[in-house]
Amino acid sequence: MANLVYTNLTVERIEDAHRLEHTTFNTVATEDLYTVEEMVNVASVFPEGNFMVLDADRDHELIGLGMGIFIDFDFDHSDHGLTEVHGEGGVGNHSMDNQWYYGTTIAVDPAYRGQGVGRQLYALRKGCVIDHNKAGIVAGGVLPGFRDHIGSMTADEYIGKVRAGELYDPTLSFQISEGFRAVKAIPNYMRDETVNSYAVLIVWDNPDYEPGS
Repeated sequence: MANLVYTNLTVERIEDAHRLEHTTFNTVATEDLYTVEEMVNVASVFPEGNFMVLDADRDHELIGLGMGIFIDFDFDHSDHGLTEVHGEGGVGNHSMDNQWYYGTTIAVDPAYRGQGVGRQLYALRKGCVIDHNKAGIVAGGVLPGFRDHIGSMTADEYIGKVRAGELYDPTLSFQISEGFRAVKAIPNYMRDETVNSYAVLIVWDNPDYEPGS
């Protein structure tokens, strides 16, 4: 088992973080992922909500990444694209007064999958939400397994079957096990021809949230 260190994302490691995100999501249009400048902005204005994982046995190589911002999310108009959420410079829609943590990206080096890295990154996000008394976490989750079912069902049908346990999706099934609700398909979330650009709206509700406090 690797000797992993979990800590807040720093500006000094942005080049590595940028490389990891773009390598992980190599079927997504580059324009729909973070730029280096946007990552620098996020790490600068909201370090407590952004996390990286380092392998201490390999000269602290960056092998995991979890990023997000606090936004006001409109559940009545929930279709959106990822870059809309970021806002200008990657942080235009972020405010410490907003009530939802929006998970903008999470990436783990394939060599480290199965070691609980993703689970710990979600735990850190949840801890940030609880510490700041926010309503919860919302995100557009990727659907890697949908590519095998595009010709036989809609994205919402696929999500329903994963939710019911009839199908397994490497990402969504894990998120459901982490307490997230799979709400609905989001069309045109980010350009990825392998899944017809669909994502899934996922929500985790903070059980300790105290509105107005």
